[in-house]
Amino acid sequence: MAVKSVVQFLQGVKVELTKVIWPKFDDFIGSTVVVLVLVFLFAIYLGSIDFGFSALARYIFRTYGSY
Repeated sequence: MAVKSVVQFLQGVKVELTKVIWPKFDDFIGSTVVVLVLVFLFAIYLGSIDFGFSALARYIFRTYGSY
């Protein structure tokens, strides 16, 4: 029973994949470049915020940590 349902599922997947409108290669490359650039920019942004908060925490602990 389980093998039959798996085969049925895979046949359904095959049918649905034939309905997909796949992007052209140029669109695919363009979208990939946009995603990579945005990930890089967000990484720089979040890294700089992390660096700033780390420096602030070091300053606070160095200044007020000697109680």
